[in-house]
Amino acid sequence: MHVIDDLTAGREAYARRAWAAARDLLSRADPERLEPEDLRSLSTAAYLTGDRALAVRSRQRAHTASIALGEHLAAARDAHDIAMVLAMSGEPAVASGWVARAERLLQDEPEDCVERGFLLMHEMFRYAHAGDFERVVSCCARIEEIGRQHDNDDLVTFALSGTGRALLYAGQVPAGLARLDEAMVALTSDQVSPIMAGQVYCTMIEGCQEIADYRRMTEWTEALTQWCADQPDLVPFTGQCAVHRGQIHRSHGEFQAALDELALALDRYAAAGMGPAVGLVHYERGEVLRTLGDLDGAQSEYDAAADFGLEPQPGQSLLWLARGRTDAAVSAAHRLLEDAHDPLTRSRRLGAIVEILCTAGRCEEARAPSAELLSIAESFGCDAVTASASYAAGLVALGADGDPSAALSHQRRAWKSWIALGARYDAARARVQIAQALRALGDTVSTRSELSVAQRTFAELGAEPARRAVEQLLTPALPDGLTGREVEVLRLVAAGHSNPQIAADLVLSEKTVARHLSNIFGKTGVTSRTAAATYAHSHDLLS
Repeated sequence: MHVIDDLTAGREAYARRAWAAARDLLSRADPERLEPEDLRSLSTAAYLTGDRALAVRSRQRAHTASIALGEHLAAARDAHDIAMVLAMSGEPAVASGWVARAERLLQDEPEDCVERGFLLMHEMFRYAHAGDFERVVSCCARIEEIGRQHDNDDLVTFALSGTGRALLYAGQVPAGLARLDEAMVALTSDQVSPIMAGQVYCTMIEGCQEIADYRRMTEWTEALTQWCADQPDLVPFTGQCAVHRGQIHRSHGEFQAALDELALALDRYAAAGMGPAVGLVHYERGEVLRTLGDLDGAQSEYDAAADFGLEPQPGQSLLWLARGRTDAAVSAAHRLLEDAHDPLTRSRRLGAIVEILCTAGRCEEARAPSAELLSIAESFGCDAVTASASYAAGLVALGADGDPSAALSHQRRAWKSWIALGARYDAARARVQIAQALRALGDTVSTRSELSVAQRTFAELGAEPARRAVEQLLTPALPDGLTGREVEVLRLVAAGHSNPQIAADLVLSEKTVARHLSNIFGKTGVTSRTAAATYAHSHDLLS
């Protein structure tokens, strides 16, 4: 009676998505009483609670039981599921063996059976890894066709998300986003299995992150967060959810919140046994620490990302630039240009490449990457990519063309886009470049205003390197060794004030004013108050 109670309770727990209870109850049930479908439920519950070993063992038992019953279609589906878990666990060779077994079991089955639709997923992944996006789209079309024929929401939803991601990489961003939007609608169906739902949520949000579509990314991450919260025992997908929340916080300049979410992601990935995915978390942490000025910490995170197989670029090159390793940063920028071939990858690199080249005084070389990024932004239609492209174009306009008016137009467009997205840090960076263009146009008052706002923003966000850089722009080096107080005296001299008036204005003694004036004459080589006023005008010391 006890065994029957455990089995019944386990089935009920599974139905209400109490995954830990379902796993424990079905594990305690008499193995002889478990039907293949009970073993599949145990496998799913184990996977969703982070026990991948039990998930594989249970699915293998279901596979064996289905073979014994002559249910080859069910056995092929089990083989597919095992292969998927093994592939995501970093065991591609063993996974391939299970795919081959599934294909053998389907040799005499119809070409359009549901199980063939699931096996096509492995073929699609091979095309995706090879960068053959045209075949990915074609393969997904076949999966979707089979899914709709058999009213299988898992296949349809997978095909929609796969097509969407492939179109993004092919540079067809509006079409790709339309497919991802359709997949998001499909997720509202109760017929999508929990594992498939989690995978599709994550792949869609990742796609939005890759094109910097933070509006969709935020909306869908909120949906994923709620989906995870509704299943308290869930372990997989919660790490990805934390990563995406961290990325959103970083885009908004909420750097400590981003670090907190990324720390949670590391813990979740460890619990789920997802080693390869950890590389992205370390890279994101490196980006935050670099922005905050912890260059050693950023380097450690980039190194950790590389250890997990993720190339830490372009962040690593920007870190080299921050450390004065300009030649290394430029060399890496050239390589990144050569290595990236699809529009999506190039869109994520070109902005940093332009920044590196212009900072290194090689703005002419940045002209082509900047123009390409503008073209990509126009085709993508994503605000953040447009902002990045405008910012890069502004750097080139000022540095290569010497056209501050064009630079000002580009940077104001970048600033407006970033402000609308809530990207305070990037908007402040655009303000700095707006100030540089205004300075070149001779508008010193507006220059100081823009720089002051940018400095306050960087200080509020804790972006210390950027704050210090603006501080230097606000307090440029004074000529001929003049001190700040001597410049104050010189300005009043140029305004026609007498020594007693200067003493009263600056709350100094007349003797101190006379000493400052003597020092000014000695440092600048002038011999009269009139000459001193002319010097102040010619050295732009009056503002």
